[in-house]
Amino acid sequence: MALTIAKLAAEGGVGVETIRYYQRRGLIDLPERPRTGLTGGVRHYGAGDVRRLRFIRSAQTAGFTLDEIRELLALDASEDRARARNLAAGRIAALDQQIAELRQARAALARLADDCAHERGGPCPILAAFEPD
Repeated sequence: MALTIAKLAAEGGVGVETIRYYQRRGLIDLPERPRTGLTGGVRHYGAGDVRRLRFIRSAQTAGFTLDEIRELLALDASEDRARARNLAAGRIAALDQQIAELRQARAALARLADDCAHERGGPCPILAAFEPD
């Protein structure tokens, strides 16, 4: 499989500039083959690059930072499962914290919506809650 950067981007569901950014951040290696006149000065990417790009996108969706993703990719090569588990556990703890905060925000907003439905006259409690002091 020989893909141009545009085809790699399409396969990964990202833009070409995203791939270039990942390359600058060291997440995707430039192919070792140099640009040549025979290929029109175009670098080619393979199935491994597609897998790596999809992994990066999935890890971002899970909330990992690019630095953490770079470490996970390096850990894959070293097979350091303990460190990978620690990174995952840290991400789970952060997600649990976000979930707790979202539940609190939801409960507060539900109370405001209920107050808004039952109070007569005066400013809406929802609007008043978001006004600066």
